Amino acid sequence: MTRALLWREIAETLSAEIGRGHFARGAKLPSEAELSTRFAVNRHTVRHALADLAARGLVNSRRGAGVFVTGQPTLYPLGRRVRFHQAVQAAGQVPSREFTRVETRPAEPHEAEALSLPSKSMVHVVEGVSLADGTPLAAFRSIFPATRFPDLPALLATTGSVTAALAQAGVADYTRASTQLTAKVAKPMLALHLRIAEGAPVLRSEAVNIDTAGQPVEYGVTWFAGDRVTLTVDGR
Repeated sequence: MTRALLWREIAETLSAEIGRGHFARGAKLPSEAELSTRFAVNRHTVRHALADLAARGLVNSRRGAGVFVTGQPTLYPLGRRVRFHQAVQAAGQVPSREFTRVETRPAEPHEAEALSLPSKSMVHVVEGVSLADGTPLAAFRSIFPATRFPDLPALLATTGSVTAALAQAGVADYTRASTQLTAKVAKPMLALHLRIAEGAPVLRSEAVNIDTAGQPVEYGVTWFAGDRVTLTVDGR
């Protein structure tokens, strides 16, 4: 096995162990010497693996003290009433969202179909990044019917929350009607938004949310950073 493959395998092994709780948030990882012995490699290879974990936001090196775990995957339930802020707060983290694009345009065919709209209906397109403790967890694109929610862009600007904006637009409750999950790798632009390496694993979620009358209110695609989120399926 080449050295490049070795450091990647070491990084993935340590990442998986952090995710499984072998090392708690704030815990110190074994020293470079200990890791070198464990994996039978030199310290340069270990440093490369630790640098990769640091780039993902999983560890932080403190000069003279060692390498410490700064993050663990956020438990994110995919239930019928998934709310980003609630899920992140339940994990003991501070949620936030950054909107990078809000515009209104004709729906693409698959968007109109997902929202049960006539062809070429106008929709609001909202894109951004969801964060926990300032670290990006996911990039998202949400599509909303513009005729039903004409003031949604302004409401998003004032509330900073999709749930709050929909509530002010008359949708007091909505649930997830369907979800499709697909494993992907991060392309350059997505990697930039999520602050991960190009080619890093991401999980793509495609979902439709409906109101209490069964009418679609949101068609969304979300790309979760694979190392930062543990998705759990909750049927409630």
